Amino acid sequence: MAIVINNHHGLKPFPRTKRCKLPSFTQADFAHSAKHAANASNFHRSLSTPCLSLANNKAGDVPNTSPRIEIVGGFGALGVRGLVVEVAMAIVSGVHPVLVPSGLGGAYYLSSCNGDNIAVVKPVDEEPLALNNPKGYVGRVLGQPGLKHSVRVGENGVREVAAYLIDHGGFAGVPPTALVKISNVAFNVNHHSAMLPMSKIASIQRFVDHDFDAGDLGMSGFSVSSVHRIGILDIRLLNLDRHAGNILVKRKNKHDNTDGDFVNERYAIGDVELVPIDHGLCLPEQLDDPYFEWLHWPQAALPFSESEAEYICQLDPLKDAELLRSELPSLRESSIRVLILCTIFLKRAAAAGLRLADVGNMMTREHYGTEQSPSLLETLCFKAKAAMNNKLFDSGKNEDDKEGNILQFDTDCNQSCSDVVVCALSHWKPSKVSKLQKVPMKYPTLPSSSALVQELLISLHEEDDNVDHGKDESSCDNDNAGDDEDVISSNDQKVTGGLIRSVSFYNSKVEHENEGMSFGDMSEEGWVLFLEHFEKLLPKVFEVRKSTRLKQRLGTSCKF
Repeated sequence: MAIVINNHHGLKPFPRTKRCKLPSFTQADFAHSAKHAANASNFHRSLSTPCLSLANNKAGDVPNTSPRIEIVGGFGALGVRGLVVEVAMAIVSGVHPVLVPSGLGGAYYLSSCNGDNIAVVKPVDEEPLALNNPKGYVGRVLGQPGLKHSVRVGENGVREVAAYLIDHGGFAGVPPTALVKISNVAFNVNHHSAMLPMSKIASIQRFVDHDFDAGDLGMSGFSVSSVHRIGILDIRLLNLDRHAGNILVKRKNKHDNTDGDFVNERYAIGDVELVPIDHGLCLPEQLDDPYFEWLHWPQAALPFSESEAEYICQLDPLKDAELLRSELPSLRESSIRVLILCTIFLKRAAAAGLRLADVGNMMTREHYGTEQSPSLLETLCFKAKAAMNNKLFDSGKNEDDKEGNILQFDTDCNQSCSDVVVCALSHWKPSKVSKLQKVPMKYPTLPSSSALVQELLISLHEEDDNVDHGKDESSCDNDNAGDDEDVISSNDQKVTGGLIRSVSFYNSKVEHENEGMSFGDMSEEGWVLFLEHFEKLLPKVFEVRKSTRLKQRLGTSCKF
């Protein structure tokens, strides 16, 4: 049984008639240490992706049952290839994966020959609700909505890799992660048959030796920097599941304290290091309600340090988007656009002097019993999308006007100028379609929103009233007045400046009731226009947010 190291990064198996010509690494070589093996003359050091097992054997051939592992996503990231080589060495030497008892999905420890855990492997077909989930949480096929409606079953693994790829320089400390294809290794299969799957796609992450998770300890000993770094990552990813259990705690000086001292929070600030893991529920396909465990920690209410502000300033969302497209082609464009949006939001907020808690609160929905209202970020996106639609609509109107005029003049008819205009307008009828485009989104009711959202909506109403008042004076509002009135009053709604007041958030026809806004259906032109309008709204929002925080500090409220 041998493992061959080569640079074949695709999913296509090698033909049976062709043999890998690169030097092989046999079991006999495993007697040496991993470091010695990496330097051995029979080891191809520059390339670290093992060959796939053969899946297209000819009739009568004996299937290849040797373990194989191949990187299929994220192979350009630092530390990934070395991790895969270690795992390959382990599985070829006979190490079997061990199911992690906690959690809802199928996660496995892989250890080295000496018994030390080296990696955590999560097959995509064993995710929660997937068909081969080993813990009974099954019922959906790959590609259907998962535990979170905005993240599909079988697509958690690619998000694990995305989180590592955009954690530049290990700023937040995400362990090295890759997407791999593992063949002939004993993972779970619920529906046993004579033809068991020979290979699985899985995320593989470097195991982090730790002492606790954040749920075992109080946050008082966590440094401000460690909390901020994880928070910055979560904001960019729109992490839907940052709970205390997926923040690992490592002690820097284990010999200085006993376990009891740590559990009782008797440890100094800076004695521990925080490591974020489990990013399968990040980068949703549409805006969703994130969960940030750190949101009300006191560290999140403190300003960003100079180094943190510089890191945020240097972030390039468009460059990150290209990185994900090249390294993870299976990641959907709608999720990549969520990354772009959230990174822009973070950058502008930090530049305006806002703090981590400010940004997290603006991205989180407010809950009222069984109901919830859109976050401030969602509200801004609804308004930006309405402005984008208006812009695209006006552009389309102008094009139709030009086409109508051209068609009319081509007929060489002897009509007056007014007749020509009437003929041109006959090719474009601004009835219900135009008005629906101008008010495409529903907005939360003012009474049910927080004081901050109310103040922001009022300020945005005033701005729109001033803009629309100027437009109305120079526009003809009498055409199709009856149709417009029907559109506005169809749900007994009053429209002011593009915002709908007195609209309940919980309406089955509202886009953001069960699903947040998705950006995947926007054209490239529409997406660029949307971002332009979105960024124009931010200065006023941030100004109000800062003034609100100042009022709270001067008052008796302790909410940040």
